[in-house]
Amino acid sequence: MSNFVSIESKPAEGTSAKPQSGRTPAAGGVGPAAGSGIAVTDRAVKKIRAAMAKEGISPEEGGLRLGVLGGGCSGLSYSIKFDARPRERDRVYEFDDVRIFVDPKSFLYLHGMTLDYEETLMRQGFNFINPNSSRSCGCGSSFS
Repeated sequence: MSNFVSIESKPAEGTSAKPQSGRTPAAGGVGPAAGSGIAVTDRAVKKIRAAMAKEGISPEEGGLRLGVLGGGCSGLSYSIKFDARPRERDRVYEFDDVRIFVDPKSFLYLHGMTLDYEETLMRQGFNFINPNSSRSCGCGSSFS
């Protein structure tokens, strides 16, 4: 699942961040309002769901943790991993039966972001389409 992560500062052509059915805030999270939450495309939801099943992660308790870490060529880098349960102060978003966990510090950099999944002949992996990113490095794994 960690084949590549790409970073874009503007929404990609053909990427939709439309509201999805079953998308509700949970466990103290706030609902993704226009530009203030996290959006996940249908393609990304399908890939996350399949990867969680493969890893044996229960959708009722576990989810995908999105975060931002210091480091990388441009100063910050994205973090993506599975977690067994949300932490106390996490914002929790639900997209159908997939939950996304975001810690408060990472949310400052990720609000308004869309997580997409791309699968082409040249590459496959998750794309962080982040309007808060002012620049990214050539390798595509860090941003500022």
